[in-house]
Amino acid sequence: MSQSSINSPSRVLLASLVGTTIEFFDFYIYATAAVLVFPKLFFPASDPTSATLQSLATFAIAFFARPIGSALFGHFGDRIGRKATLVAALLTMGGSTVVIGLLPTYESIGVLAPALLALCRFGQGLGLGGEWGGAVLLATENAPPGKRAWYGMFPQLGAPLG
Repeated sequence: MSQSSINSPSRVLLASLVGTTIEFFDFYIYATAAVLVFPKLFFPASDPTSATLQSLATFAIAFFARPIGSALFGHFGDRIGRKATLVAALLTMGGSTVVIGLLPTYESIGVLAPALLALCRFGQGLGLGGEWGGAVLLATENAPPGKRAWYGMFPQLGAPLG
């Protein structure tokens, strides 16, 4: 199999768009759950307003983790390859999302529940930071001549499509 068939521009373009769309879908699902569900499950000892604010604080953790994920996965992308780190970033996000769905509640394990929720949210931020930057890089590196900006746009479309 030749290198051009492995990295066909249209395949890379589609993969970068789909990957980023899925990542942002996970991000938006968390935002919805942080307002509607998590205050009751992870912060019930607080009044409703405080519980919602605490839940939204866990949402914010990912925004701090994203630049760290971008730097971390960018570093390893240069060392071991962009595709491998892009897959690792997707798995980091997906794994964190699955674990969030399996977390025991505050009622079951107390204060450890919101701590684990925050840790998983950090993992989601790391994954999104690594995937988004990696997707843009792969898309632009594999773009045909004169089409780098066009191809670099597609991963950016993942955010509103998510």
